[in-house]
Amino acid sequence: MKPGRILIVEDEVRLATVLRDYLLAAAYEVVMEHRGDTALTRIESDPPDLLLLDLMLPGLDGMELCRRIRSAADPRISQMIVIMITARVDEVDRLLGLEVGADDYVCKPFSPREVVARVRAQLRRVNRLQAEPRNPGVVVDVDAMRARVAGNDVDLTPVELRILVRLLEHPGRVYSRQQLMDAAYTDHRVVNDRTIDTHMKNLRRKLTEALGAEAPISSVYGVGYRYEG
Repeated sequence: MKPGRILIVEDEVRLATVLRDYLLAAAYEVVMEHRGDTALTRIESDPPDLLLLDLMLPGLDGMELCRRIRSAADPRISQMIVIMITARVDEVDRLLGLEVGADDYVCKPFSPREVVARVRAQLRRVNRLQAEPRNPGVVVDVDAMRARVAGNDVDLTPVELRILVRLLEHPGRVYSRQQLMDAAYTDHRVVNDRTIDTHMKNLRRKLTEALGAEAPISSVYGVGYRYEG
C-alpha cells in the first residue's frame, strides 16, 4: 500500500504533537500547522495525501479551509482526503462537516489510536479505488443525457442521471441529501429533502436490474448516500 503523507492542522499544539507521534509510529510521513491560513499556503505548495483538520482554527476556520480545498482547480488538492476534528458534537455540526466535503470526522475527546485507524481506513479506500478500474460497467454521457450499465442503456430520468453523475465524481464520499438535490435540480426549485430518497430508490432499482447484482449505492443513516464502486 502506498504510504500516506499527512498534514495535521490543529491549534492545540500538545494534541497535534500526540497525533503526530502516533502517526509517525504507524510509518506515516507527518507535518503540522496550527493556523488555517498557513495550512492553506502549505497545501497549495505541497498537497498532502490526507488532512487531519480541526474545526476551530485561527486565521481560517476548518469549515472555510475545507470549502476552499474542495473548490480548488488542482485535483491533488480538491480530491485529497479530509478528516475533520471537532469538539462540537451535535448532529448539525457533524452534518456540516460532510456538507463541505469532509470524508470523515472524529469528535474530541478521542483516542489517538482511533484517529490512526480512521486514517488507515481512508488511505486504504483511496488506494483500492486507484488500483481498480474506476466505476467498471457504468458510463454516463452527460451531453447526451444517457447512461450505460454493463453495456446496456439504462432509462434514467434527468434527475436520476444528475444524481448518478454527482455520486460518481468521488466514489466512497458521502453526499448529503441537500448536495444531491442541488445537483439534481439545476433550476433551484424548492423540494422536500425526502424527495431525494424516492429518486435514490428508483435509481438503485434500475442499476440493480442492469447489473444483475445489488447496486453499489449505500445510504448513511442521518446523512445521505455514497457510491461504493
